[in-house]
Amino acid sequence: MIKRVLSLFAVFVWVSMGSPAWAEPHQDTISVFKNAGQSSRFFKSAYGYAVFPTVGKGGFGIGGAYGTGRVYRQGAYIGDASMAQVTIGLQLGGQSYSQIVFFEDKRALDEFTSGNFEFGAEASAVALTAAAGAKANTAGHSAGMSGGENDAKTVGRYVKGMATFTVVKGGLMYEASIGGQKFSYQAR
Repeated sequence: MIKRVLSLFAVFVWVSMGSPAWAEPHQDTISVFKNAGQSSRFFKSAYGYAVFPTVGKGGFGIGGAYGTGRVYRQGAYIGDASMAQVTIGLQLGGQSYSQIVFFEDKRALDEFTSGNFEFGAEASAVALTAAAGAKANTAGHSAGMSGGENDAKTVGRYVKGMATFTVVKGGLMYEASIGGQKFSYQAR
């Protein structure tokens, strides 16, 4: 069992290293979210955001995810962040996705950049992909259906000053699990 988990972890770390097709992954990912459904409106009003171009995720009973990204305040790059997730439950497979976390105001950004931050059960994530699905965990819950990156029909809102969106990049993951996301921040 431990060998399987370590093997899957190695696969999603390899997947999370990024795509060579993206010359500037952070800016390319920001462009995807600017052109995808309701996430585009958050760029006009958000105080800041953290963007993770590639998060690798895998699991077999026990799962995890990891990705690195950048934090922006009013469009200016201010530091680096990493995200780690551990899940437990019915899950099998691996996938990679992009994620963005919007901060409604200075307080929300300060909370995120104060050190180690963890999403609670009341946070939610909206998936901007050509798929339908629903999930609930301590990182949040999501439900919805959309037509693709550029014409996603989504509903996003701030919860305690933060809103999260994801775009699946590839892979296949079956999951009914609980877990949480933990973020760390390093100023530039």
